[in-house]
Amino acid sequence: MKQRMAHTCYRVADLEKSIKFYTEAFDFKVSRKRDFPEYKFTLVYLTLPDDAYELELTYNYGHGAYEIGNGYGHIAIAVENLEELHAKHKDGGYNVTELKGLPGSPAGYYFITDPDGYKVEVIRFKY
Repeated sequence: MKQRMAHTCYRVADLEKSIKFYTEAFDFKVSRKRDFPEYKFTLVYLTLPDDAYELELTYNYGHGAYEIGNGYGHIAIAVENLEELHAKHKDGGYNVTELKGLPGSPAGYYFITDPDGYKVEVIRFKY
């Protein structure tokens, strides 16, 4: 049986602010949007170029900020030029860490925080 990952869901307080973050900080594009006003929520799916995996942003009308549990970690995005994107994020005023490496390894990742406090690990593309 074939299987693959489909999407990751984040619940967000401000849908437009979150869309702006993911489309400007990375190259995400809105792939589809589904609004359910009778149930008071909207789903927006974002994808990176040449990638079918989706990030689903769920906006529940009037909910406000969410608490991020201490069991949650992060999503990771692999990029070809880690240093270039890191500089872009720093210059853009985003909340980013310095470049880091695992013990005994050269720098190969950093973290950026989205408007809702979710962490995104940005890692060196290894394909």
